[in-house]
Amino acid sequence: MRWMALPLVLVFAAALPAQEELPKDPEQSMDIEPPLLIQETPNQNVVYTRPDGAEQKPAPDVDHLIASLEKARKSAVSGERLYKGGIIAKVDAENRALKAIRLEAELAQAKLELAKQNTVEEQARHETGEIPDAELETAQSTELAAAKEAEAAIAKKDKAELDAAVLNLQRQKKLLAMGSGRKSEVNRAQEKVSALQQKN
Repeated sequence: MRWMALPLVLVFAAALPAQEELPKDPEQSMDIEPPLLIQETPNQNVVYTRPDGAEQKPAPDVDHLIASLEKARKSAVSGERLYKGGIIAKVDAENRALKAIRLEAELAQAKLELAKQNTVEEQARHETGEIPDAELETAQSTELAAAKEAEAAIAKKDKAELDAAVLNLQRQKKLLAMGSGRKSEVNRAQEKVSALQQKN
């Protein structure tokens, strides 16, 4: 028995020095710790000041929104094709189309914000006599057109979101009737429909 226990004692004794290699200082970093991936970012809530001293929101990045919208539209078109080919589910194709509609509304609102800022600037220049009435009227007309475009885009987005919510509710009810759904999912879908209906 002693000879059989000897190898176990030797293995245990060999393991002890390995434990002593761990750092004794708890603040000391170990090699296996990964580096921190979160970096400090500058404050993005920057408020700009106009020459007259009034605060002004940063101008929206219209070019970035245009690029995102074009990408979303292409994704929506390919989504419809992929659905017809049986590659993705219908709900995935619908979500791609809804994303494009939401970006359209976001772009229209960004253009309206730029038009408003331009009107404010032109108004200030007009008051100091830098520009004639015609230029101020042009800026005001551009803002009015942008407001109508934004209103139409938001109405389209709200309708699309409500239609998607109603369709989801119908699907959840069918799944529940087939025994594949849950009552909680139906209730959640109903709450979303009700919230969107009140919003509209």
